[in-house]
Amino acid sequence: MLPDGIVRRLLWIDCTAGAVVGVAVLTLSGWLADVYGLPRGLLLVTGVANLAYASYSFSLARRRERPMAGLTLLAAANMAWAVPCLAWAWIYGPDATWLGLGHLLTEAVVVGGLGAVEWTQRERLRTAA
Repeated sequence: MLPDGIVRRLLWIDCTAGAVVGVAVLTLSGWLADVYGLPRGLLLVTGVANLAYASYSFSLARRRERPMAGLTLLAAANMAWAVPCLAWAWIYGPDATWLGLGHLLTEAVVVGGLGAVEWTQRERLRTAA
């Protein structure tokens, strides 16, 4: 069982991490494409997706009472995001640098894992307190 302090902050962690990664990847996409050995278009897609997830998790985090359907959607979407990240790692892996491959795999593990935790903690996440 996760401590209450972590559960209370979980959606804030989710939206902050998504926003930071999204802004960083979009801002640095040209440079990262070279460093990662990944197409810039792929990085733009991941950056926009991170900002979309961040916006949605922020919309839940700021609420005192959170709808179960919204929490379920967020958790499922986070877990589902691991699938394209792993697919892109497979597709682009031969041409990607270890940094690019590491980014895709880390995003799959972190975001997918975050979704799994959110899924198991949905009931506790229903209220902000």
